[in-house]
Amino acid sequence: MKTLIEYKGYHAKISYDPEDKIFVGDVIGIDDFVGFHVYSAEDVENRFHECIDEYLDFCEETGKKPSKEYRGVFNVRISPELHRLAVLEAADQDITLNQFVANAIANSIQHA
Repeated sequence: MKTLIEYKGYHAKISYDPEDKIFVGDVIGIDDFVGFHVYSAEDVENRFHECIDEYLDFCEETGKKPSKEYRGVFNVRISPELHRLAVLEAADQDITLNQFVANAIANSIQHA
């Protein structure tokens, strides 16, 4: 089963709760909590679309700016030693630490 679905630039991670026998969708990558649940796999995509449309309608009605996915900024917690080594390697490559981390992530994704 595909676990990520997309609609209007928003993504939801879908999981199955065997205890309640429901599919649960959580919209990821935004600051607001937006989620839904359905009882059949056939209803997942339609309910996700409704959920996003309702969220966007709510934001418009209340004058709230909708959260957008991924601003391109995030904090990463690593050990001081790994931090030091990354800074030294970035300096050796004559790039910023941000560029070093971006390159490492891109390389890891390409090889996944």
